Amino acid sequence: MKVGMIAPVTHAYPPSGYGPWERVTHDLTERLVADGHDVTLFAPAGSATSAHLVETIDNPLTDNPTLNPRLEEQTHLAIAMETAADLGLDVVHSHLHVHGLVFSGLAPFPIVTTLHGAAWDEAHHPLLLRYSNRPFVSVSDRERSFLPMLNYVATIPHGLRMSDFEPGSGNGGYFAYVGRIAPEKAPDLAIEAAAKAGVPLLMAGPIDGAHQQYFDQLMTDLPKDVDYLGPLERSDLDMLLGDAVALIMPLRWHEPFGLVVIEALASGTPVVAWEMGAMPEIIEDGVTGYLVEDTSEAATALTLVGDIDRRSCRESAESRFSDVRMAQDYASVYEWVRAHSMASRI
Repeated sequence: MKVGMIAPVTHAYPPSGYGPWERVTHDLTERLVADGHDVTLFAPAGSATSAHLVETIDNPLTDNPTLNPRLEEQTHLAIAMETAADLGLDVVHSHLHVHGLVFSGLAPFPIVTTLHGAAWDEAHHPLLLRYSNRPFVSVSDRERSFLPMLNYVATIPHGLRMSDFEPGSGNGGYFAYVGRIAPEKAPDLAIEAAAKAGVPLLMAGPIDGAHQQYFDQLMTDLPKDVDYLGPLERSDLDMLLGDAVALIMPLRWHEPFGLVVIEALASGTPVVAWEMGAMPEIIEDGVTGYLVEDTSEAATALTLVGDIDRRSCRESAESRFSDVRMAQDYASVYEWVRAHSMASRI
């Protein structure tokens, strides 16, 4: 079976730092190739992959802030769809938000869409409902609740290449927050919980441009035991997670997955997370971390989380969130979608 993979175009591929959609797309693509599948990757120029690479635009969006994002995405998609038809691909898998759906009635192949939480934004609902009968994959059961009437053909949690993560000791003496600095990610609640527990906190992640004022206020009121390290490179992030006593995952929204959670587990690091979104589907309460309701419960959990067996965290990541399992699940979806697409044409 010949599979086309449409990568996001915001960050470099694979990403060296932040870029969760790019990271998942990369690990999925590489594992599918390793499993013997014929994969064509549509991505910005300069991308690195073992798949057949079709370069669609000259730069990822973050490399050139003068680019028009919508125009670049449309160019990316148009070239991908035209080339996929020329190559006679059997199925195309889009990770590019909702935008690939507009081609789904025109393409001579089925398009599988992983939304990565895009249905959370109600502004996308009219377009999603127009194409609701197309095959969608949810990354968690919680994600489906954003728009349950879509034609979800599977729920496939994200996976990671476990060899990329060396289990850490957790002896750094600090707790970690890793994520965008934005209100819905609630880093202020991580700071509050750490202060209540009396533990040091190291924070890393990109600043959401729409929330510069929120970031400025956050930095103004930082307690002395809290440090913001900025948007770290991949190797530094992995070290930060591996040496942390635990990851703090506060939330003000129903996070459809949370890739950093399984990155922490792969590092052997337990997670203290708000019981929202997909967190109950990822974290085994009392085994790989704790689920909490507020900063007071989080502060209590931070004093207990050191007793969590770090080997259990790594074993959970290996058995539940590996790239091997993710690729097998998606390969089954591709086969099913292709078979049903062919049957509908008879």
